[in-house]
Amino acid sequence: MPVDVIYKTKATANGGGRDGAARSDDGSVDVKLVVPKEMGGPGGVGANPEKLFAAGYSACFLGAMRAVSSKVGVKVPAEATVTAEIGFGPRSEGGYGITADLTIDLPGVDRAEAEKLIAAAHEVCPYSNATRNNVNVGLTLA
Repeated sequence: MPVDVIYKTKATANGGGRDGAARSDDGSVDVKLVVPKEMGGPGGVGANPEKLFAAGYSACFLGAMRAVSSKVGVKVPAEATVTAEIGFGPRSEGGYGITADLTIDLPGVDRAEAEKLIAAAHEVCPYSNATRNNVNVGLTLA
């Protein structure tokens, strides 16, 4: 499906991939990568692709809610949060896969209105579109 690209960015990983570093071309993202103990690594201080995906998805989904709020007539409160929990593990078909569960907190917003906003955001969010029909994404209203 073609995309009319309006923004591009680059990041480069080095070292062992999951055990090395990653840096954006402008230096605004510069992270040490560490394999978690659960995945056979040393653990410790550092990021991994799943943490980076969780940060990106949660920020993008919050932005998507703000983008569609006027269209669906539901105001996003300033205190709204989105927490993304990303899971990693082997797939029955082989290789590895991820899971994604988003918990959305919209303080003071009526439940039916919040669900309408979340559904609309899930349709336009680039991360939701990238994962659709490939990753099981759970959406929970806190």
